[in-house]
Amino acid sequence: MTHHAPIAELETHTVTNQPQPLEESNLFGGDRALRSAVSAFGGDVHAGRLGEFGKACGSAEAIQWGRQANENPPRLKSFDRYGHRLDEVEFHPAYHQLMALGLDHGISGAPWQVGEAGHVLHGAMMIMMMQADAGVTCPMSMTYACVAALGADEQIASTWSPRVTAQSYDPRFIPADRKTGVTIGMAMTEKQGGSDVRANTTKAEPAGDGGYILTGHKWFCSAPMSDAFLTLAYAEGGMTCFLVPRWRPDGTRNAIHIMRLKDKMGDKSNASSEIEYHGAWAERLGEEGRGVRTIIDMVQHTRYDCTLGSAGGMRAALAQALWHTSQRRAFQKALIDQPAMRAVLADLALESEAATAVALRIGASLDRARTDPDEAAFMRLATPIAKYWVCKRQPGFVYEALECHGGAGFVEEGPMPRLFRQSPLNAIWEGSGNVIALDILRALSREPESLKAVEAELETALGVNDIYDRHCASLADFTEPGALHEGSARAFAQAMALALQAAALKQTAPDFVFHGFCAQRLASGRRGFLYGDVDSSVDQDALIERAMPG
Repeated sequence: MTHHAPIAELETHTVTNQPQPLEESNLFGGDRALRSAVSAFGGDVHAGRLGEFGKACGSAEAIQWGRQANENPPRLKSFDRYGHRLDEVEFHPAYHQLMALGLDHGISGAPWQVGEAGHVLHGAMMIMMMQADAGVTCPMSMTYACVAALGADEQIASTWSPRVTAQSYDPRFIPADRKTGVTIGMAMTEKQGGSDVRANTTKAEPAGDGGYILTGHKWFCSAPMSDAFLTLAYAEGGMTCFLVPRWRPDGTRNAIHIMRLKDKMGDKSNASSEIEYHGAWAERLGEEGRGVRTIIDMVQHTRYDCTLGSAGGMRAALAQALWHTSQRRAFQKALIDQPAMRAVLADLALESEAATAVALRIGASLDRARTDPDEAAFMRLATPIAKYWVCKRQPGFVYEALECHGGAGFVEEGPMPRLFRQSPLNAIWEGSGNVIALDILRALSREPESLKAVEAELETALGVNDIYDRHCASLADFTEPGALHEGSARAFAQAMALALQAAALKQTAPDFVFHGFCAQRLASGRRGFLYGDVDSSVDQDALIERAMPG
């Protein structure tokens, strides 16, 4: 996109002191924290691919698509003009451009095919895709994560996994076997249950052809134009997971009826819906009565994506704040050179890099878990801990970055309102705070080896920073008899997440980042309520220079 000078000036004023739009930037090449984390966790082999994707996501064209897709949200078409039931969703062309950008580059399929550091590759791509548009990453995430659940049935996996990992976006509403690639959605929660999926009322009865017939509703079904959905219903043997295709095997439309689209606070480009199954045909995925167990592996991957989403949202907000303050002047100085603003930006830079580092450390554990039991144990506990903390940090972070713009940050023409409205989403999706905290307790109880694996990770960074060492030592207080329970689960998640972020930074970042994080987040009394109260030992200049978008 080319920006031209205005064709006329008003007599009352000339527009000056306004920053140029942040576009045509390479979101990989210009993000030192992301590059460092990718390299530390074995992703250098994908550097060329990530550079190409980063350039595409940071282009003026992609930024325009993101704006258009959110200003022109999807529309439900329940019927055609003759009265035939359609249950289709129409999207602005920009939505399809964004979907093709991500899926054709392999954001969902490549992690399962490249062999080396595939989940780290996916993580870096998600962080960058979020900066082009967050809404489209929802179907991309579910399509990526479903591969873990499809493995519960060899025949279903042999049919659907190649379609899911095809690295091709095909928006046509036709049977899946005629498409170049597919997307998969999820439909789990119901009106009366929410996160308590066992309160499910959807029923599944044998269809007589090896399939099942589902009758019931789902209060939240994201990406309803997906080619199939993973869903939960009660069969004779108990709660069971099913794959529900949009088209029946005979080529007719399946009885999945979209009742309405959600009017959400953010995530506007993505369609989320309420649906009903009026005798929908489905295939059982896994054993009857093992539905929750079947989707657990998938949930680990979608929680990873929530963490990535918040890391990407933070990076987008930080880049905008740095870009604006480096060009906007007040009181004879650029805003970025004002001491108070500089402290805020340095503090935000620490937070953003720590989120990126711990998120991609989770990706590395997913890559290594297949062959390393210790990494599998680490992944089980570290994933919900990272998801809990990073996602909860996003809204306050984005608000502070918005305030760096002054009144301009509050105006819809700029990027900050969309980033702010999006910011609470990842803390709610795939388990809100209390659900995640309770899941952490379950992991500690049922898989005690997971705590040992996390503790071993923390030990790798001991001995180089006294503040870090004291913080890690204090974690032992939670293992005292009676100390860890539902009421203290959040405190444990926070304390452990901060330690994991520091340990990840020790692996990925220069020493001034690691030591700055320890001083700013781990020192007693330094965990302030707001950004900008920076310890004197923190190298603000180095942090800002490192975080500045390239």
